[in-house]
Amino acid sequence: MKKIKIDIPNNAYNVYLGNNIFTNILDLLKKENLLNDFLLVIDKNVDELYSSLIDGVFNSFGKKVNKIIIEATEKKKNFESVKAIHSTLIKNNYGRDSIIIAIGGGIIGDVAGFAASTYMRGIKYVQIPTTLLASVDSSVGGKTGINFEDTKNIIGSFYQPKLVLIDTQFFGTLQQDEILCGLGEIVKYAFLLDSNFYSFVNKNISKILSNDFETINKVIYNSVKFKGSVVTADEKESGIRKILNLGHTFAHAFEVQQKHKLKHGQAVIVGITCAIYLSHKLNFLTQKNFENYLRFLTQFSDKIKLSKIDNESIMNIMQKDKKNRNNKIKFVLIQNVGNILTDVNVDPNLINQSITEAVSHF
Repeated sequence: MKKIKIDIPNNAYNVYLGNNIFTNILDLLKKENLLNDFLLVIDKNVDELYSSLIDGVFNSFGKKVNKIIIEATEKKKNFESVKAIHSTLIKNNYGRDSIIIAIGGGIIGDVAGFAASTYMRGIKYVQIPTTLLASVDSSVGGKTGINFEDTKNIIGSFYQPKLVLIDTQFFGTLQQDEILCGLGEIVKYAFLLDSNFYSFVNKNISKILSNDFETINKVIYNSVKFKGSVVTADEKESGIRKILNLGHTFAHAFEVQQKHKLKHGQAVIVGITCAIYLSHKLNFLTQKNFENYLRFLTQFSDKIKLSKIDNESIMNIMQKDKKNRNNKIKFVLIQNVGNILTDVNVDPNLINQSITEAVSHF
């Protein structure tokens, strides 16, 4: 089991990573002084697959434990799910010293974290991601939130968990498209981190997709450690943390335009492809790097299927992006691996061209 410290001032916490470590959760919570009344917020699919494991661990706990099951879909990432959590907390007399434990993918973590941040003006919560995507992305960094009026994550808070436990045993029941979904964010880190990690990811795509234990653990460790360093330097996304949005302005728009039939990690791959085209059109990228990066991204072409793309709709959705400033769409673009530009204003015609050319690969 490995430990990564996310050393945010006044909000530090540990991420524990390993295989078959879920049964150690109570010991780890005790070690972190996090033993109190628990509300487990669990992904419906996870509960169906792992209820005996989860119940077996928490039934031995001497204090109050209740659980609420939520269907992990983008449509359920809403006020009703938050209300259900709050109602359960109130009905069962949970106090300010209670702890929410989110067990599931990114949707569960986002909803549970937002509920924790707003119940009694904030109670503690723990993240136990069960997908590759949530492990390298949403479980670390403290972004919580819900969708509202066809806009992703438009309502939410920055609210750090008190502990994250990543047990790769949960990945054994993930479908191939869910592994690909997580790989989308790992591809993002490949561009953000350095040439060594970029090369490692590029050479080990097949091992990641086949859920090779050693490879998966290595990419999670490097991704989480890197993200931890970024959010430690900029918790509230006023500066360097913006680089983590590479491809995401496009990606969120594609998800909405495709009616959430396109998974987030897949949308990120398409979104980064758009960003690569846009970076090239603005002469941020050399022709050689553009071709290399495009070759890297388009190896996923046969695994990502897009319905009809409406550029005008994509543009309209991006106009509502929460990262915009002064009613202008702000893009994160790339000059080289590890050399990222933020808050870039772009001519709408170039955006349109980039979308058209990028989606032709999928």
